[in-house]
Amino acid sequence: MLRVGYSDNLAAELLLDFPKEIELIALPQRLDHDIDLDVWIPDPYSTRAIPIWPRLKGVKLVLALMAGTEWIPSLVGPHVTICNAHGAHNTSTAEWTLASILAMLKYFPLFLDIQRSGLWKRRFEAQEKYIAITGDTRPLYPPVMLEELTGKTVLLVGYGSIGKDIEKLLAPFNVDVLRVARSTRTDPQVHAVNELDNLIPRAHVVVLILPSTAETRWLIDARQFSLMRQGALLVNAARGPIVNTDALVEALNSGRIRAALDVTDPEPLPEGHPLWGCPNLLITPHVGGSSPQFGPNSLRVAAEELCRYMNGQPLKNVVQAAS
Repeated sequence: MLRVGYSDNLAAELLLDFPKEIELIALPQRLDHDIDLDVWIPDPYSTRAIPIWPRLKGVKLVLALMAGTEWIPSLVGPHVTICNAHGAHNTSTAEWTLASILAMLKYFPLFLDIQRSGLWKRRFEAQEKYIAITGDTRPLYPPVMLEELTGKTVLLVGYGSIGKDIEKLLAPFNVDVLRVARSTRTDPQVHAVNELDNLIPRAHVVVLILPSTAETRWLIDARQFSLMRQGALLVNAARGPIVNTDALVEALNSGRIRAALDVTDPEPLPEGHPLWGCPNLLITPHVGGSSPQFGPNSLRVAAEELCRYMNGQPLKNVVQAAS
């Protein structure tokens, strides 16, 4: 019988769709003895999963509950197959991305600050903010209180399943979408990543939704920030190391760009880090996938993958094949 270990932080009722022909083993965070397993479903928090790995013996397959698995290969080594939770968190991440774009263009962080101050007349600070970030000094009247997403150009850097769902949510706003992936595609047009620097100046909003790899580390660096148009919005829904944090801090403090981040580098972002104090910035602490559907969705994907594994069928979400 196949032995499948899972974190005891996960509610047992979420595992009801798993095959009946397996033995499910709840693993505590502090495992004090060795245990034989065939399949491991690690706790989605790496700091809770990593300490028990030395106690797990015989693992052949890891079914991650996250789309990102960058910490797993170095932990388990090359002789273990790793699958991610491809598609499980598309909706929540795409909705976070759209919400963040709208929040920044509608100046919600400023208006929340005004609400807390209890001073209605401070709303006129919105026009000052608009002029400072966009450089638009036209004599506009009535005063500008927000910006519109409709008609803007959005650059999607990464065009996997989440990128496609983000595009679907953007459709009602009649934006011009530019797409970038590892290689060129057609129908719709997708540009290769080596074209990124030519596309960045065209975008009002740059959305990062691609994996963190050696090739994508610091994909957005000082040069890319210099290419962004005045007032451009960078949205990072991917992973922190894709952006050079020092270059981001400098770009934000210069007043040229703005950003919305669900991920940072380092992460967690330490207390007192310069990024916390940057202007024109919205930070959420890596919550983009953490809706009530996280567990049901990711475990459904894991159960489907486990069924394929047991039936000898090709696995769908392999990010590392055992060597």
